[in-house]
Amino acid sequence: MALNRSLLSQPNLDQRPIRWQFKSPQDAGSPSDLTLSCLNAILPLLTTLGIAPVIPTLASTAPTQSRTMKREPISPYFDIKKDAEGREYMEVYLEGIALLRLVLSNKGTAFTEDERVALGLDGLLPPQVNTLEQQVERVYRGFLREPDPIAKYQYLRALQERAETLFYALLEQHLEEMMPIIYTPTVGQAVQQFSHLYQNPRGLLFSPLNIDRAARVVRNFPWNDVRMIVATDSSAILGIGDQGYGGLAIAIGKLALYTIGGGVDPFHAMPVKLDVGTDRLELLNDEFYLGVRQRRLRGERYLAFLDKFVKAIHDRWPRAVIQWEDLAKDVAFTVLERYRKQIPSFNDDIQGTGAVALAGLISASRLKGESLRDQRIVIYGAGAGGVGVAWAITQGLMREGLSREEARDRVCVLDSHGLLVEGRNVEAYKRDYLQPREKMAGWQISNDVPTLLETIEHTKATALLGLSGQAGAFNHPVVQAMARNATRPIIFPLSNPTSACEALPEDILDWSEGRAIVATGSPFPDVVRDGQMHHIGQGNNAFIFPGLGFGVVLAECREITDSMVLEAAYALAEYTTVAHLQAGRIYPPVRELREVSIRVGARVIEQALREGVAGKTDLAGRDLDTYLRTRFWKPRYLPIVRGDHTAMIDHPGYPKQEWVDRQ
Repeated sequence: MALNRSLLSQPNLDQRPIRWQFKSPQDAGSPSDLTLSCLNAILPLLTTLGIAPVIPTLASTAPTQSRTMKREPISPYFDIKKDAEGREYMEVYLEGIALLRLVLSNKGTAFTEDERVALGLDGLLPPQVNTLEQQVERVYRGFLREPDPIAKYQYLRALQERAETLFYALLEQHLEEMMPIIYTPTVGQAVQQFSHLYQNPRGLLFSPLNIDRAARVVRNFPWNDVRMIVATDSSAILGIGDQGYGGLAIAIGKLALYTIGGGVDPFHAMPVKLDVGTDRLELLNDEFYLGVRQRRLRGERYLAFLDKFVKAIHDRWPRAVIQWEDLAKDVAFTVLERYRKQIPSFNDDIQGTGAVALAGLISASRLKGESLRDQRIVIYGAGAGGVGVAWAITQGLMREGLSREEARDRVCVLDSHGLLVEGRNVEAYKRDYLQPREKMAGWQISNDVPTLLETIEHTKATALLGLSGQAGAFNHPVVQAMARNATRPIIFPLSNPTSACEALPEDILDWSEGRAIVATGSPFPDVVRDGQMHHIGQGNNAFIFPGLGFGVVLAECREITDSMVLEAAYALAEYTTVAHLQAGRIYPPVRELREVSIRVGARVIEQALREGVAGKTDLAGRDLDTYLRTRFWKPRYLPIVRGDHTAMIDHPGYPKQEWVDRQ
């Protein structure tokens, strides 16, 4: 019988005798001490004969441990271990071409000569051995050769699916240049073209076709300890609405930011597509559309679907955090409240958007020499994002001493029909922001409900935030009305992508005679007007969610409370005030995302400890800044050694697992 030669070569780091116990219908007799390499050599023969080895934890001197106490490897394909001196190395359970196709272990031309020989790669790679730095320079030049943003997006996604460590090393060096490619605005185009651009699978899919098998589906994913999940049903993507299966691109992009901007180890991250169908006919009629061809699940059927998903996730990965992404406004609030105490979870469109807007508004107020409570705020857009911003600002005003009624009086929210005012028939999630009818006494308005311009004029608004997805909504008359109300009006057209932005920064500055303080959701260049530089801040949720998620993961929180989200906002505002306010910036530059995330994560952990929702109570009194920095994942290559392929048998998705357990 021919033996796989990968079973005959073990790394010196694990040449240790262990005890195997044989169980079979014939009973192989009493346990015997054999070396690991010998047993690996005969494993295929044993399996053929129906003899199932039960493999305990590897240990040099410790007694055999029970199966329940065994530390799981990161994946059935590799694990990260430490040698006697505490240096990390990667132990892999594949060899040859299969190893080159495993994206998180593939070093490409950086495999050393010794690694190539030991791992069955000799002759499969070019002869030159490169450093990670050399590889980064090569792939960056390739990136620059791509002709347009969507081609650059495809280039980066292909790199991510080929050599993920190299992908993150490239992002690390060029984050400010590449974030608009992997995230907004280019990711919006990638979402729309997803089925036509599709090349490689990533993440986990749940649909009506497999949701009843959810408990088995989660066992197929290769990470044994998932901690961070971005899950989307794609019903309200950016400003482009229902995009069906294509919304998976958003989850992939956000997790890339969790890793490179927030320090979350990619070995513990998972994008999820909740494919409950689509109501977009152009997708259903597209011959290349890859998603489920049915109308969206709604109501109780939709919630039953999510119940099965959440249960399967919690059972398989009890410490996982879920970020709900791009859920439609009619379900976003329901889903958040339904599951936030079952599994640590938050909605970035509601809470992340609210936090980043609050932080920017605080910084803009300080830039004027004022406070948040001095502002009168109008929010145009009453979807999940708009109401999330209204919630966060209301909380911020109350933190500055206003009563709930006073805070709500300062915050006016408009939807597509006009101001939210008592007497209107609106969705439940909008009702907290209905203004009393008596507030409109004396207003001269053209119809029963005030328009945006009428609301600005009569409330004397000093801050205007756009989350409507309506390009051009902040027109010349609107901006001029804001400029009449304040010497330095605050105007944030925050809708994404760029094509949905309520106004262009250059126009806002022209119409306000250079007096407006401007921030946008998508990146725009700074504006020079009359010789003066106007910094255009990017109110990007990426300043909130990576640090929030990183803190929650490290503290092993049981719940993500509203107060934890608000602490993230204040951490961002305080960082900006200290580092950038004097230069006229109200948000930091994207290149400082990592530093911001560490500050946000530390504040989130502190609040979790105060509220008693942190599982790791030993973090109380610790230097959290140092704690986060030492655990922040960074892209680097580890030495790679050949491991024991039988580690794969212990993975829940391994086909022989249930057979082994029955013996």
